[in-house]
Amino acid sequence: MSDQRKGRAQRVWARLVAANRAFEEYYARGFSQAIAREKRDEDDFFTLVVLGEALGVPDPAAFYNAELLPYVFEDFHAWHRRMGMPRTPLDHISCC
Repeated sequence: MSDQRKGRAQRVWARLVAANRAFEEYYARGFSQAIAREKRDEDDFFTLVVLGEALGVPDPAAFYNAELLPYVFEDFHAWHRRMGMPRTPLDHISCC
């Protein structure tokens, strides 16, 4: 492919990417709060699944969830406050 055709293809691709962003922004603008709330709910459920064994819920995949613990601990304090627990429910984690 010649340099001229590559340059034209890159410009067309850049325009398509820009149009895609514009359409996403236009259609999602009215639903941004609902989308953010749904993302937070999914993150809360993920945290609950990862911490299930530590909270006393039997989990057959606890061995695999242990690898995800470092990612969950970053937002642990905000999570347990959103779940209505004023203090940390785990004995070995003191964030409050």
